[in-house]
Amino acid sequence: MELAIWSGFIVLICAILALDLGVLNKKDHVIGFREALRWTALWVAVSMSFLGVVYYLYDNHVAGFGGGDVPLDGPTAALLYVTAYLVEYSLSIDNIFVIALIIAAFRVPRLYQHRVLFWGILGALVLRGAMIGAGAALLKQFTWMIYVFGGILILSAIKMAMAKDDGDFDPNDSAVVRFAKRFYPMAPTLHGNDFFVFLADGRRAMTPLFLVLLLIESTDVLFAVDSIPAVFAVTTDPFLVFTSNIFAIMGLRSLYFALAGMLGKFHHLKHALVVLMAFIGIKMLASHHFSISPGASLAVIALILAAGVIASLAWPLSAEELAKHDARHAGHPHLAVDAIAESAESAEGGHSADPAVTATEQAGAATEQAGAATEQAGAATEQAGADSPPAS
Repeated sequence: MELAIWSGFIVLICAILALDLGVLNKKDHVIGFREALRWTALWVAVSMSFLGVVYYLYDNHVAGFGGGDVPLDGPTAALLYVTAYLVEYSLSIDNIFVIALIIAAFRVPRLYQHRVLFWGILGALVLRGAMIGAGAALLKQFTWMIYVFGGILILSAIKMAMAKDDGDFDPNDSAVVRFAKRFYPMAPTLHGNDFFVFLADGRRAMTPLFLVLLLIESTDVLFAVDSIPAVFAVTTDPFLVFTSNIFAIMGLRSLYFALAGMLGKFHHLKHALVVLMAFIGIKMLASHHFSISPGASLAVIALILAAGVIASLAWPLSAEELAKHDARHAGHPHLAVDAIAESAESAEGGHSADPAVTATEQAGAATEQAGAATEQAGAATEQAGADSPPAS
């Protein structure tokens, strides 16, 4: 019965993903600010509606849920689920900052961002599932692992606090990019929403869009090293950890489209995340000496995040600082894609795509980029309209 419930949840997630890509977003389109907000609200609503399932399973101890070493009733399990979801969802904001830099560095048109993020999220779901399973097994076998996880969070908080927000991301310095180029040829330009194309000499090559996907996947693994221990600090129940994590990740894509254009307006959220990770890390390190109730933990986490939002609104960046921030996340002055492609061709002995094909791809990329600029201007207008108070 327990296996059937786990399988049913996975089937539900797969069905939602199939509906998303196969029906609702079958054709590439630009996701505007208002649409992103609607999708974000929908994902949060779906995630919170799962509370009913959690409450029922644990309050009635269906298939043994909630009947472990530390018994959980319905209300407690529901509270732990919400807290774990909020922790994972909030830590995803820092992931969005990095994803925005990656997409900007490769100058991916807004038209194709949904597709690459969809497959990025799908890969993240599989990787997160494996990491959660491994983490749960380690904690069950070795209780002292709670101190290791707590130490990881403290170190991550210190690292985040000391990191400079200079927005300097050069794909050529990435180990993932260098590794991929070593084993697979690369097309010189974007080729629509394709991840692979054939070069003029018949070789199959990856496109820059596939490199973006690889970078997003590797970034999520790094962030999961922080976020998964943080969720284990809330609860060690595998089902609550897994379901809250999956729902939070499912909403990451729409959250990206909603926040990508206004990350500078919430610049103090990063400071709030530092405090959040430090609090959770200390909570894990002190778990055998004193405990904090689930309700108190949720209240502290909510207060930390609210303080970050309020501080951002009360002490906003100046117009000049905001412009610099937006410029860093809108793209680099150099053509990162061209630089990567040139180095790849040099390493392969000068083999390149058919000049006619390359010229066509470059023209298409230029058209897409021009369209993206218009789309971004439209999105900015939408945001300005959403932020403006109604006329009296």
